[in-house]
Amino acid sequence: MGALFSYHVAATQASLLLSLVWMPVLLPVASRLLLLPRALLTMASGNPPTQPSPASGSGSGSGYVPGSVSAAFVTCPNEKVAKEIARAVVEKHLAACVNLIPQITSIYEWKGKIEEDSEVLMMIKTQSSLVPALTEFVRSVHPYEVAEVIALPVEQGNFPYLQWVHQVTESVSDSSTVLP
Repeated sequence: MGALFSYHVAATQASLLLSLVWMPVLLPVASRLLLLPRALLTMASGNPPTQPSPASGSGSGSGYVPGSVSAAFVTCPNEKVAKEIARAVVEKHLAACVNLIPQITSIYEWKGKIEEDSEVLMMIKTQSSLVPALTEFVRSVHPYEVAEVIALPVEQGNFPYLQWVHQVTESVSDSSTVLP
């Protein structure tokens, strides 16, 4: 019995020593796992992700409906075209804000040939419900034969900013038609 007890104590001490040695090595890995998006973790578990509930009552300002704001991306041939489109979508309240990201390089296939162009990327923040109207407007004024307009829903963010996006674009989302 004494040998078994001393073996158990030695094993416990060895595992404690090992955990102290390996803890600094494993800590960065464990902390990175905590930063993985919740959706990836829930997909791995097979359970659907849970959504925070929207604010109770109209205009209470205490919640955000995930996906009700989108970030839309549009490429333009130059800064002049990008600024013209950006100003127009903000003036028409199709967007709350447009960021222009200059000097991107786009490599793509067009009509059977690999192309490489310098472009300006527009990142447009709007209500998700306005993406179809935004797309139609951009298509009507964009110089490209096929304009890139893609949108991704915003699941989370700074609530006051997301609320501001809704407020700035509210008048358009309430109207049934949007004219170019």
